[in-house]
Amino acid sequence: MTSQTIANTPTPDQIRRAPKVLLHDHLDGGLRPATIVELARENAYTQLPETDPEKLGIWFREAADSGSLERYLETFSHTVGVMQTRDALVRVAAECAEDLAEDGVVYAEVRYAPEQHLEGGLSLEEVVEAVNEGFREGERRARENGHRIRVGALLTAMRHAARALEIAELANRYRDLAGGGVVGFDIAGAEAGYPPTRHLDAFEYLKRENNHFTIHAGEAFGLPSIWQALQWCGADRLGHGVRIIDDIQVHEDGRVELGRLASYVRDKRIPLELCPSSNLQTGAATSYAEHPIGLLRRLHFRATVNTDNRLMSYTSMTREFEHLVEAFGYTLDDMQWFSVNAMKSAFIPFDERLAMINDVIKPGYAELKSEWLFRQTASTSGSVDSDG
Repeated sequence: MTSQTIANTPTPDQIRRAPKVLLHDHLDGGLRPATIVELARENAYTQLPETDPEKLGIWFREAADSGSLERYLETFSHTVGVMQTRDALVRVAAECAEDLAEDGVVYAEVRYAPEQHLEGGLSLEEVVEAVNEGFREGERRARENGHRIRVGALLTAMRHAARALEIAELANRYRDLAGGGVVGFDIAGAEAGYPPTRHLDAFEYLKRENNHFTIHAGEAFGLPSIWQALQWCGADRLGHGVRIIDDIQVHEDGRVELGRLASYVRDKRIPLELCPSSNLQTGAATSYAEHPIGLLRRLHFRATVNTDNRLMSYTSMTREFEHLVEAFGYTLDDMQWFSVNAMKSAFIPFDERLAMINDVIKPGYAELKSEWLFRQTASTSGSVDSDG
């Protein structure tokens, strides 16, 4: 290991302080267990499996750690169940922004499905406005605590339902809000049996409106899901996309051969919203060391690191990078590469992305890398002084 590699190997504290960018995080997958318990009590929700916050957090992790995407998705009935009022949505969104900022995230796109929050009588518009208000409040609280974060919302349509066009139109109405708003669209839910092509009218509408969208694809389902998301629907990014590895062959002599779809994804710089911990839970990968992100990074795909569902996976951006540093020996340079990739792929204007990269991300990593040099200088000076 060279001295330069040692210099760039991040400590846990440096990983936490490093400026990170998050593109794939579900609002209803990141609630604080204590908040779930309090909201359940306030809103007479009686279905929680546990009412002690610590035990509830453990239950979510164990229920999600099943190897099945369908079982994983079942845990959301409880988080969504307590997010049916305006006050609850504002609170959850504000705490989301606070928690991400505390974790060193400087830019995040957080997604949620407005159609899942109507049981308490809210309209789709009221849901969006409540979540936007919460994000702005969370950004304000983060500033007061010495952190900076910008949060954009992605409106998600459920792929098994029939409201995709309606949600796409909603996303278009709430784009370009002063101070931050809805930056794009997504579809989510079980992939098998619900191909993205069922919602072509929504994607065609968004393309006509020059709007951005990502599609959950290539997680539980394979290459056909990715191909449809790109070539039929025109997705800007792939939500997960981890199964692109199925179109990459590594020969015994180390030679790597890309199939046509993998070549297309790499050549077109299509962002992959990779979620390592979540992939382990749903069976898309068997271990961090064997996660396809290692090969995809080596091959210079537009790979990004994400949390997916922080509650269910008991994770954060810091934990995701800690796992990757341990598994692949990643350095601060690698962390910066992933973070710049993600910022380049964000659904905000180019000049704003560039400003975040040049004024926030690169200076932040440069400062962290300089810490090693100053520690070495101080150590050398101390040994010289002791010698006399």
